[in-house]
Amino acid sequence: MALLIGGGTASGLYTDTLIEVAAIVSAAAVFSQASGRQRIPHAVLWLLIFAVALVVLQIVPLPAAILSGLRPELLLADSGLVGETRFRFVSVGVGRTIECLLYLVALAAFFLSVLRLRAEQVQALLPFFFIGVICNGLAGAIQYSLSDDIAIEGLLPFKISAGLFANENHFSALLFVSIPFVVYYGLFRGHLLSGSLGLATLLLLLLAVGSRAGVLIGLAITVLSIVFFSTRSRVSGIGILGVFMALSVFAIGAWTKIDPEAIDPDFGRGEIARTTIEGIKENWPTGVGFGSFQKAYQIYEREEMIFRQYVNHAHNEYLEIAFEGGVLAVLLMALYFVMLFMALARVRRDPLQKAAFLSVSFLLIHSLVDYPLRTEALAMTFAFMNAIIFHKGFAARQKSELIEIDHNGEKLLVPIGTPS
Repeated sequence: MALLIGGGTASGLYTDTLIEVAAIVSAAAVFSQASGRQRIPHAVLWLLIFAVALVVLQIVPLPAAILSGLRPELLLADSGLVGETRFRFVSVGVGRTIECLLYLVALAAFFLSVLRLRAEQVQALLPFFFIGVICNGLAGAIQYSLSDDIAIEGLLPFKISAGLFANENHFSALLFVSIPFVVYYGLFRGHLLSGSLGLATLLLLLLAVGSRAGVLIGLAITVLSIVFFSTRSRVSGIGILGVFMALSVFAIGAWTKIDPEAIDPDFGRGEIARTTIEGIKENWPTGVGFGSFQKAYQIYEREEMIFRQYVNHAHNEYLEIAFEGGVLAVLLMALYFVMLFMALARVRRDPLQKAAFLSVSFLLIHSLVDYPLRTEALAMTFAFMNAIIFHKGFAARQKSELIEIDHNGEKLLVPIGTPS
């Protein structure tokens, strides 16, 4: 559902609300079934609790004295809801922060519900992901076969520009995060022919979209998917990770060099990043409130950078989160990256978790120069892939398929069968 109607980037879309309600209801159905469910890692659960608590804190009326001196006077967020002087909100846009809270709760509910499923049930969700990708691919193929600039209006509450997305870069992000799963199905599930055709189709669509980042990342993730899946030892896994990081930095450098300098020399991502950093410096203790970037950013714009077109996002997810959430949001991001890196040693044993790890990693890299996680389609995909990475059932299944033997006095685990 998210992949079909969740490609919009504007706020207040009824399609996003439908997806969020559906995610919460389906999660409730999963949690109502107590038998045979997997245990949720405590670290992951606490990370989500702290993230939700941070957003809630931004919409709770606080004594004005707490915020006084922590941010500029223009951003003290007076509101008739709490009085003009006694209380203030952390968020300068309470309505938008409430929208972000529902957004986060729906993602967390879906993520936790997938963690509660058995490993084979998680695998059974993959065809639904592929169906969403195929529908977007067909829509994109039709669009690009008719014209290189076609938009569909009236079907959804946002203008469809590429596939079923409002933004062509986000469409390309869905395509390249699908590549590891296509390679997984081709190499490990016995669908080599269909996997090869699917991979070729994805790469052709990436070329048709015209996103330079999409093409570069698509090629890099294809090569790394094949190499990463064939890696067995810990040392070689670290080596592949190093290659992956080098190629990723190259891809980002190529895109950022082309985009602001060649396409938009006076009003590019570099200028947006500089302005956002200025805002972070003045609001780092509390942030300005999630969803309030557009409102607060305008205060820090240089006069010569004000045009008819306005900046709606930082085009760097990490800078935007730091601006909106302050130092606590930065700490939560750092904690997530530590947990993700620690999961690398575990996921190298399961090809499906390897695929999810690669997709998440490249989506996080893409977030350095765009805002893909601000769309329900990619955010739900991100939640699903993270659930695969942190799922306990895959490790338990791998252990059940290994037997301990004694080799020259050293205990070794060897496989006793092929994973299904």
